[in-house]
Amino acid sequence: MAEHTPPDDDAAMARARARLYGLLAATFDGETETVAAALDRGAFAAVAEVFPIDIETADLRGGDYDADALAIGYDNLFVVPGSHYVPPFASAHATDPSEAFESDSRYHTAGEAGEFLGDPAADMAQLYAAAEFTPERGDDIPDHVAACFEFMRALCDREAALLEANGAEADLDAVRELQAQALSQLGWIDRFEAAVASNDTVEGVFAAIARLARTFAAWDAREVVQTDLQPSETTAAELSDR
Repeated sequence: MAEHTPPDDDAAMARARARLYGLLAATFDGETETVAAALDRGAFAAVAEVFPIDIETADLRGGDYDADALAIGYDNLFVVPGSHYVPPFASAHATDPSEAFESDSRYHTAGEAGEFLGDPAADMAQLYAAAEFTPERGDDIPDHVAACFEFMRALCDREAALLEANGAEADLDAVRELQAQALSQLGWIDRFEAAVASNDTVEGVFAAIARLARTFAAWDAREVVQTDLQPSETTAAELSDR
């Protein structure tokens, strides 16, 4: 088990959180060259080990991963509908249908969950607008996992900058409230991670990164941001053992 050496001040913690959210955003946006390079230098494991969470990182080390092979795996999982496809956006994993929704998407049946651009997308778009943030990741899908993590990276960077500049407490409170609201929208990551684990059964890289994302987001919500987000029973059981 790795020895965790948490950052020694709030600004350093915010920067470390931003780095990990940035890596996760790049991963789920299909930046496979970035992923391959990060795996080669052990960046996922190194960043994860900064935090006081025990996460299995054996599959996130080593230089045996090729960017082109990862790109094929990424497309099969998150881009091309097929037997291994896992929609990378919250609306598809919603357990309740949106209140008002019309779609000809193959993933939507009227009155059922599993939509494209449903209520979760509207909720995330409202948060982006409140923060004056425009996602560059996620193919213009507001509830795309890459866009959500990009948003958290930006909020953590903003928090760090305020702390380093001795910013106003009101500004810090506003940023942290946005973080809380954003993380409260990420309960669907449990279902997303489970689906990736079931479908990424060859190399398992994206399954390992999805598990890292799920565990880290739950820890960040509970221990750092202290939102009212309630992790799934599985995640809660894992975190109770940390």
